Amino acid sequence: MEVVKEITNVEFGKMINAAANALKDNADKINKLNVFPVPDGDTGTNMTLSMASGAEYERNETDTKLGVLAQATAKGLLMGARGNSGVILSQIFRGFAAAVKDKEILTARDFADGLMGGAETAYKAVMKPTEGTILTVIREAAAAANKAAKASDNVVVVAEAAYNAAEKALATTPDLLPVLKEVGVVDSGGQGLVIVLEGFYAVLSGQEIQHEAIDNAGLEAMVQQLHNAGVQGALNPADIEFGYCTEMMVDLSNGTTWTEDFDYDTFYNHLVGMGDSLLVINDDEVVKVHVHTEHPGEVFEWGLKFGSLRKTKVDNMRNQQAEAAAAASAIRAQENIAETMMDVDTAVITVATGEGVKKLFKSAGATIVIDGEQAPSTADLVAAIEQSGAKKAILLPNDSNIFMAAEQAQGVAEVPVELVKSRTISQGLTALIVGFNPEGDLTENVTAMTEALGDVKSGSVTTSVRDTTLNGLEIHSGDAIGLLDGDIVVAEPDANIQQAAVALMHKMLDADSELVTIIYGADLTNEAAELLEAAVLEIDEDLEVEIHDGGQPLYPFLISVE
Repeated sequence: MEVVKEITNVEFGKMINAAANALKDNADKINKLNVFPVPDGDTGTNMTLSMASGAEYERNETDTKLGVLAQATAKGLLMGARGNSGVILSQIFRGFAAAVKDKEILTARDFADGLMGGAETAYKAVMKPTEGTILTVIREAAAAANKAAKASDNVVVVAEAAYNAAEKALATTPDLLPVLKEVGVVDSGGQGLVIVLEGFYAVLSGQEIQHEAIDNAGLEAMVQQLHNAGVQGALNPADIEFGYCTEMMVDLSNGTTWTEDFDYDTFYNHLVGMGDSLLVINDDEVVKVHVHTEHPGEVFEWGLKFGSLRKTKVDNMRNQQAEAAAAASAIRAQENIAETMMDVDTAVITVATGEGVKKLFKSAGATIVIDGEQAPSTADLVAAIEQSGAKKAILLPNDSNIFMAAEQAQGVAEVPVELVKSRTISQGLTALIVGFNPEGDLTENVTAMTEALGDVKSGSVTTSVRDTTLNGLEIHSGDAIGLLDGDIVVAEPDANIQQAAVALMHKMLDADSELVTIIYGADLTNEAAELLEAAVLEIDEDLEVEIHDGGQPLYPFLISVE
């Protein structure tokens, strides 16, 4: 085994970037571990984007002290944290950074202390820690690292112990959390952490890190995330330090300019000095690069040493930002947004997907509606609060997977912020319509809105993405499934959405029901909603039924009963 006595800034940077790349490569695998067989499982995506933000902050930090680099990574993860898994990952790194904050380099003991600090902070961040989750995995990994550090000063030994213990802990998660055993999966967040620790161990032990072939769609999403982070806050074009967004694709070991064989570290480290927002991803044949720089030509010259340029792209971000600012100014002037925002005392920031659903929230009084197709990060929520110009704000997430990011935003925002824990679109709309008073006190509003959450039953219909057995239901891939307040209660074969919706209505309605609201999605028509309305009225002709075109993806029907 290789003997490494200390982790320097070079190794640490490689570790963080290896973890970010490994999560990206395995995002789909992690997503598929979602307990519910619904099509919007996104733990892998959320952890990937969260870690990418941490890696971006680490790369942009100029101080080489490990304590400072760890703090930068933790800050990046916090601001980029998406979904509960991303927030918990950020808390692990927050605890790690706090434990090593004064360190120039890390010894084996320091590395173990960092993992111990990460486990402690992560547990404290969760109000009711649940075993069989990522928390179990980090606790066992940290304990193993601590034990190894008592016997060895080799950081490779400590990293291997942490990784092996994490894998063993992950395998036990179905025994600790019955729902995991019922559906036959391990914890998705725990799997993500195992992949992070595997990346750490691979770097420290000198193993070649293999990444899957480049996926253009996945890369484009990552490029956009890094690009946006790189220009975030630079509202004045003059504030952009590196003005040219530069991309290239190099066919390795090919062409007349090829003089050097590709080595990832050599290639990457040279580009680090050319700018920021750097992303380098390769397979055996191609390397793709995204970087913000002042000298695009030098980037291309560097790429030519390793092969031939298949594709290049340069955008002047200062011009783009000036044009965007001018366009935004025109829109604000046209819609009098700036003046309106100044009059907002309490902003309601909510999250929704589908143009029709967003319009429903705006008409109900929401100040800003964040698109929820991808879970918003802490930074997204804070930016919305700042954009509102309000003196105080209420966050209405409409998804339990956003709760922890919202809680982090509360701590970062500069104005008082409260969270109303709406788990569904139906709950969010009811809370806003019934409980919110624009002239009311913040505490009174939160109390009234929270109480209103219990006044509505939330139903949704979608299509199963895999075979499973859950809540006594045998579910097959392609079945239409109905969820009631988060639990799958209906499964209909052959993707019979209409039949599943009617079956769900039978379970939602009771003697106290008065109003049914049907929001149909992007793949349905008003006629389909009217058929469901007719079925509802057959059950109880005295019910009032409202129909709205929500335009939401993945869920053909969102249904509420009050």
